[in-house]
Amino acid sequence: MSNFSLQDKTVIVTGGAGGLGRQMCATIAAAGANVVVASRSRDKIEAEAVGLREQGYSAAAIEVDVTDEQQVNNLIEQTVAAFGAVDVMVNNAGRWGRSSAAEDTQLDEWRNVVDQNLTGVFLPCKVVGKQMIKQQGGKIINISSTAGSKGNPYQLHYSAAKAGVISLTNNLACLWAKHNINVNCILPGLIATDEMKQYGIIPADTDDEGTAIPRLELTPNPEDVANLVLFLASPASDALTGELYPVRTWMKSERFWQ
Repeated sequence: MSNFSLQDKTVIVTGGAGGLGRQMCATIAAAGANVVVASRSRDKIEAEAVGLREQGYSAAAIEVDVTDEQQVNNLIEQTVAAFGAVDVMVNNAGRWGRSSAAEDTQLDEWRNVVDQNLTGVFLPCKVVGKQMIKQQGGKIINISSTAGSKGNPYQLHYSAAKAGVISLTNNLACLWAKHNINVNCILPGLIATDEMKQYGIIPADTDDEGTAIPRLELTPNPEDVANLVLFLASPASDALTGELYPVRTWMKSERFWQ
């Protein structure tokens, strides 16, 4: 069996109906896993799960608000009831906030963005951690952002929450190493999802003269994030924990604020 195989493993992906989440689910399913597509949108996750099953993969949809502890408990309980264990938890759910100057950031917006992006990672970690301690093993992959490491001055709430995800990852990796639980963190930069393309902020792949831009000066695609998720979920990463993995090319905007 390949070190990158997930055959018969069970993987939960929160935010599984979004641009990054859909690709994660597809990549993980193709590696042989039972995939649980989780999100607040029942119709979208059902459609994703049906699409995966039509391709011959094992997939289920479970509705969840990751900021609600009872719903997160239900997510883990239903997954264990269906598949017997949770081998990998991918905490991908989150959202951008409204961009504003720091002094104009609204308190209700701050609370909501921090709740979605930090509490919405903490609760699934807490609940699945209990299950993985029982199993004496498992993998947790938290999706942060380069905004959590280098900052994003007009997304103060989002940046702070994503920095919190990095700290949470480091602490849990330390505390749960004795239980054979790997906890790692992926930091996507600007990724060419369909949503980002609609906003018109993904650079073109050719210059004004029609010359192709070198690949490492282009924006990464959702597949690039999903491939890293697959690596961290697979046996190939069994010796790695407490690490941060940015997904970015050599674009100046990904390294510096200005």
